[in-house]
Amino acid sequence: MAQSKEMTSGACLPLILNFAIPLLLGNLLQQAYYLVDSAIVGKFLGIDALASVGASTSVVFLILGFCNGCCGGFGIPVAQKFGARDYVTMRRYVSVSLKLAGVMSVVIAIITSLLCGYILRCMQTPETIFQDAYYYLLITFIGVPCTFFYNLLSSIIRALGDSKTPFWFLLFSALLNIILDLVCILLFGWGVAGAAIATVFSQGVSAWLCYHYMYRKFDILRTTASDRRFRPELARQLLAIGVPMGLQFSITAIGSIMLQSANNALGTACVAAFTAAMRIKMFFMCPLESLGIAMATFSGQNYGAGRPERIWRGVKSAAVIMLSYVAVVAVILWTLSDKFALLFIAPSEHEIIYDTALFLHVSVSFFPVLGLLCILRYTIQGAGYTRLALFSGVSEMIARILVSVIAVPLWGYWAVCFGDPTAWVFADAFLIPAFIYVYRRLCAIVKRERAVAASA
Repeated sequence: MAQSKEMTSGACLPLILNFAIPLLLGNLLQQAYYLVDSAIVGKFLGIDALASVGASTSVVFLILGFCNGCCGGFGIPVAQKFGARDYVTMRRYVSVSLKLAGVMSVVIAIITSLLCGYILRCMQTPETIFQDAYYYLLITFIGVPCTFFYNLLSSIIRALGDSKTPFWFLLFSALLNIILDLVCILLFGWGVAGAAIATVFSQGVSAWLCYHYMYRKFDILRTTASDRRFRPELARQLLAIGVPMGLQFSITAIGSIMLQSANNALGTACVAAFTAAMRIKMFFMCPLESLGIAMATFSGQNYGAGRPERIWRGVKSAAVIMLSYVAVVAVILWTLSDKFALLFIAPSEHEIIYDTALFLHVSVSFFPVLGLLCILRYTIQGAGYTRLALFSGVSEMIARILVSVIAVPLWGYWAVCFGDPTAWVFADAFLIPAFIYVYRRLCAIVKRERAVAASA
């Protein structure tokens, strides 16, 4: 039997760190096979093929970000009920979330697949890379159900305090993805489409493994016929939490699409540099994102247990972990960015290598701002205040649009490099007071509940 784990007592820092490490390893694996995808495409298919993969990165984030945000939101009531030890309601949330995921993922896959060409035209995708970008985007969207279910099932397992199991499934998936990349691209000659097929298939395998494991190994998830019945009131509650989280990612991605569209207009060389830099940046951002996800579960469980003071202690502990990591990664990226660029780009492409390194130098300088963003946003979401987190996404979107519309036409690629950092600053300006408000509100609610219990 698999072991669930409560985080409602004990020292916060080791609990968060131990929970975050498997998440980190899993995210690093996920980004590693994105790196391998891009490296294989860039090395074996050329700069245009690499640019065609990168040309749709923001659109993929728009759609998959919405799916992943919904999945994370669906996991929050599960974590809260687990923290409160209300296992019956917890199982019903799990059952309803799986039904919602089935409907939502298929609808999203159909709509986005039909709109691929229109989306790429709106993004000013260069004609030289349009066809490959279209096939890559189409296959990715067809595979949305695989991505949706893997992230939902992983979110449910993590809500029970088990962050290790999804890592092992992802490890298998990553190795499978790398093998399939080589087979599809080198053996079958499927080009960029082969890289997309390998990724979608690998995620589907991960989803199946998570589902099989979850219901066989967690006794507290074994349902009765009554638990499996669709309950509209629970569906509404899940959607009320999940959809704002999904929209937060999507709204953030709208700004990213604007920024990428502005960059696409600068030419194929800038698109290739942007693609390489984003892959590297996302790899080094993984620990910050993983720390945030850990804080969502930590916050959700302690909210359910009525212990808001632990949420504040958890935020401080997470900040210590974050700053320690950022200090190390800053040294790495400031000294080795051009070497990382060579993973994707031939040594003769001096301008693209320089632009890749420039993007990374600017980004890593603002990683402390990004780290704070991840900690506060996920903590707020874990406490159930997903609409507040949504507004931080709006702040990011506004910042990226302003950079795209005003700064990029004036300063070109330099402005593109500052697009994300500007968005992070805007988001933190909203999240810091938002977290203070949420924390004070939670303390007031718990104080009131304790007073009522004492007087009863």
